[in-house]
Amino acid sequence: MTQGAGQGPEAEQAGPVRDFRVPGYVHETGPYAQNMPPGEVAPTAAPPAAYPDGYSADYTPTERDLPVVNRGDTLQTTVDPASVPAQQPGEGPGPLFVVGDVHGFLDQLVTALQDKGLIDAAGNWSAGTARLWFLGDFTDRGPDGIGVIDLVMRLSAEAAASGGYCKALMGNHELLLLGAKRFGDTPVSSGAGTATFQAAWLLNGGQKTDMDRLQDHHLQWMARLDAVEEVDGHLLVHSDTTAYLDYGDSIEAVNDTIRETLTRNDADEVWDLFRKFTKRFSFRDEGGADAARSLLEMYGGRRVVHGHSPIPYLLGQVGSEEGEDSTGPVVEGPHVYADGLAIAMDGGVTMAGKLLVQQLPLER
Repeated sequence: MTQGAGQGPEAEQAGPVRDFRVPGYVHETGPYAQNMPPGEVAPTAAPPAAYPDGYSADYTPTERDLPVVNRGDTLQTTVDPASVPAQQPGEGPGPLFVVGDVHGFLDQLVTALQDKGLIDAAGNWSAGTARLWFLGDFTDRGPDGIGVIDLVMRLSAEAAASGGYCKALMGNHELLLLGAKRFGDTPVSSGAGTATFQAAWLLNGGQKTDMDRLQDHHLQWMARLDAVEEVDGHLLVHSDTTAYLDYGDSIEAVNDTIRETLTRNDADEVWDLFRKFTKRFSFRDEGGADAARSLLEMYGGRRVVHGHSPIPYLLGQVGSEEGEDSTGPVVEGPHVYADGLAIAMDGGVTMAGKLLVQQLPLER
């Protein structure tokens, strides 16, 4: 999708319920830089003259922007239970797939899943016993985050009925949306002043249409997501950080600790969790392989598979926002690095990159 810069009116309805084509949205821009300060927040378009109420100056403008898509309506899908194939007896585990950051780009997600044979032309699960993991960050920046969550929740039921599964991990943008909904403009301690979830959410691409459509079952689903899983020797996480080590010495302990933190509903605790999940590039530079090994030795697996950091940023080469005349790399697939111990899955869909769906294992 070609993306333009600047602000503009909300787009009109693109088509009927199952028309997954993407219209030419008008969008704003919102930063997303390599060396983000705690709390991945920054102003849209240009540095503001003054910070919003409850927003601390320790969150400074960054060098590079990603588009933020504004849209006044969204596409939704429904499922006919009769169309879900029955589980075939005697079938073992199917192939394993992972999906990088989606950020509200429902149409691109549907296309990518169809290209891999995971869903059919009507958007229904068609992969039988296949196993599908989403690595988090379903909302913000793109046009239809709630539509993405609805699709993932629906596919979870359909895949289970077929003997496979569709599961998801907690990303920092799930924490951000939960915090914005629960705590709003409640001040939180940021280490260098005060901030609010509401300000952070808006400045990181929060979409009013997502907030308006957010319902209790969406919140409950997000709050119950695991943060870490190990599948077939792949350690699946959202963020390329070792901050997971702060929350437990086993996968079960990490997931339990994070769920308990969200259950306590303490704004400062949730903010600290969100801030740690925004850290990135732990596996990229000198010592990166050792950092990856520290997670693998603690939680198991042979490779860390993560989203969070767009591959063009991870490589230090960034193209234009419109995706034209780019001097950066063309993202065609995952990036294997850190002596082969890490696989990056965020193809940079928010910057005219590619929404990645990849079958594992992946060779170097």
